[in-house]
Amino acid sequence: MRGWNSLLPLLRILATYSMVWVLLGLCVFFSMMTIRMQQPTPREALEQLWGDGAPTQWGTVVVASGSNEDSFFASEFADRWKSRGVSNERDRIWTGTPQEIRKRIQEDKSQSLELILAPDASKWVLFEGIDAKFPDKDLKLTVVGGSRWPNFLKTQNLINIVNRIVEIAILAVGMTLVILTGGIDLSVGSLIALSAVVTTSIIRDYFGGIDATSLGISTAGLLGIALCGLCGLANGIFIVAFGIPPFIATLAMMMMASGGAFMISQGQSIDRVPTEFVWLGRGTWFGIPVAVWLMLAIFALAHWVMKYTTFGRSIYAIGGNEVAARLCGVRVPKILLITYTLSGMLAGLGGVIMASRLGSAEAKYGAMYELHVIAAVVVGGTSLRGGYGTIFGTLIGALIIAVIENGMNLMQIDSYAQKVVFGAIILGAVLIDRFRRVT
Repeated sequence: MRGWNSLLPLLRILATYSMVWVLLGLCVFFSMMTIRMQQPTPREALEQLWGDGAPTQWGTVVVASGSNEDSFFASEFADRWKSRGVSNERDRIWTGTPQEIRKRIQEDKSQSLELILAPDASKWVLFEGIDAKFPDKDLKLTVVGGSRWPNFLKTQNLINIVNRIVEIAILAVGMTLVILTGGIDLSVGSLIALSAVVTTSIIRDYFGGIDATSLGISTAGLLGIALCGLCGLANGIFIVAFGIPPFIATLAMMMMASGGAFMISQGQSIDRVPTEFVWLGRGTWFGIPVAVWLMLAIFALAHWVMKYTTFGRSIYAIGGNEVAARLCGVRVPKILLITYTLSGMLAGLGGVIMASRLGSAEAKYGAMYELHVIAAVVVGGTSLRGGYGTIFGTLIGALIIAVIENGMNLMQIDSYAQKVVFGAIILGAVLIDRFRRVT
């Protein structure tokens, strides 16, 4: 018994952070499955070549394509040659198409020739079996070798994973609050479209379109968020005052919001927005998208509210036992109204971010997002019966969904198979919740 008792703290930690271990396991799995030979960057190729002592004798030329990366490689190579005292260094740079390079090799009078290939040029079919193509010349190819590294762990890919789920994760915060009360909100996907369309329409029609100022852009965004907040409040009123089940009330709001978005936009894309508008969706701060910083701030604030405030404890109490919460003095109608209003406002914010990221708005934005949001919340450990779950778990759930989607895309698994996998994940998460309740 003593041995088992000593393991109890470890088992509690594993159970508490089970979804974290799942996320780490998925990252390890997709890292192993996406190990590929990585093409070096132009700067890495330069450092590797000159670290080995780049040749300076005549008969050596650099071959580059017309890409920006190869142009940088060739220019830096010429500058380094010049610093070594090599004359006519620019004549030793051959830039062009494969056909043009083939012609220059044929016309070159040197019997022996060393070709230093820039990263993009090294991919040309021209250099496969080159000795057979030029039997009268002694050719040597110098290519910088790459290293094996998982595509999944590339810095840009990891940033893309987080950036891809910004809207879903922000909506998932509001959905977590709603589900913790024992409710559901099916309208969040349509509210994304409504917010995006309303915001861009106001910018276009009332604040000068592409000439709109920062104040006009901010005002339009706040109005779009406020409208969605009113829709969320309406959901709460239908549920609290009239006793309509949350599923029915929010389903009706989903249809009305979607229809309203199509009516406002007349089924057309709205893209007359200023360049400053895209800052929220595309801008970066310290190399990380601004939208990601905003998402993390919302999660941090929501975590603090749920853990340390009376409002957060009231939400848990309502989800655990609404009657008991009411008898304990919790103002259940007020809490539910605030919760659904916050869910609507966060959906509105998600719509503003999506419109900013895409630089336009359409009434079809957010389609099926409510299912992805619910999936993120459930996978994160929040019980659909209410009263159990955490904001941190929702963040992990959203990341799990994003990692699986990204990993399967990198492995080139088709979209139909991905739907099967996501369905199985949701079903598994619900079964785990059910078994946890039984035990």
